[in-house]
Amino acid sequence: MPRKPARHHRLLPVRPLTFSPFARSVARVATAYLVKHYMHNAVQQSAGDEFKEKLKIIGRHSESSEDEEFDGVVQADFAFFDPKPDDFHGVKTLLQSYLDNKQWDLSGFVDLILGQTTVGTVVKLEDDEDNGVFSIITALNLGRYKDHKCITELKEFLPNICHEKDKIGNLRSLLGDEAQKVGLLVSQCVVNLPPELLPPLYDALFDEISWATEDEPTEELRNSFRFKFYLVVSKFYKKNANQKRSSSTDKDEAFVYIKPEDEILHKLSMWSFLFPLQTQQVATHELKNYQLTGIVMAVKAEDISSFRQQLHALINGS
Repeated sequence: MPRKPARHHRLLPVRPLTFSPFARSVARVATAYLVKHYMHNAVQQSAGDEFKEKLKIIGRHSESSEDEEFDGVVQADFAFFDPKPDDFHGVKTLLQSYLDNKQWDLSGFVDLILGQTTVGTVVKLEDDEDNGVFSIITALNLGRYKDHKCITELKEFLPNICHEKDKIGNLRSLLGDEAQKVGLLVSQCVVNLPPELLPPLYDALFDEISWATEDEPTEELRNSFRFKFYLVVSKFYKKNANQKRSSSTDKDEAFVYIKPEDEILHKLSMWSFLFPLQTQQVATHELKNYQLTGIVMAVKAEDISSFRQQLHALINGS
């Protein structure tokens, strides 16, 4: 049964979701840079002047003085939709650096995401003529799509960046023998998307996965959504190992998560590993002691219920 878009009309505060004054400062600076970077790419690839203006609405307060706290609100009518071919350029822009700077079949990857309409959501502004995509979330079965070039390249990429001997065997297992039980959890959004959208967005995804195990037309398709594990590829800021704390009261965070849900997934993961990124990082005073770092996480499907609860608590309590 096709689902209807879940609309969210509210005055949404636009501020980075973090847990200390330092982290808020870092996130605010990173937000200003990344919104500008996204605007540049989006305008070049798929958007016109009107879409650029909409992005400015979301990003403009992040460019204010670093010493100022933004306490205002921005009216934004976001809506959830099933992926469709018209979303190609917007989704591709969001995933441009998904595998760092690797040259791979990103277009094919986006086609897989958009072709799986029963599981997956795009977030857009309601009644937006420019069709701008502000977020994408989905889960792709690594076994079901194993013969696609983009998945083959992803399976080659991940072992090559894993330099932890105690993790490589686990990774190869999920990419190989266990692949039919593994969902590649793909989630990317425009920086400063209101965090209030995260719980319903993830709820929609995991509800759809559950429904798909019952409603898909064939047993093979139903089984392809009976995940036992989720694999997540993401990035965050990690404090440089050679950076000494100036005092016992130094409260700089060891990690600054770009996406708040990644902290929960990281804590719940049965294993994870970090890898260096070649993509350009934000060069600012606040981030001088930090390195933009890739992270791969493996999470048991049985822990997703806890993830959803913790995400609701995190957002509603922030």
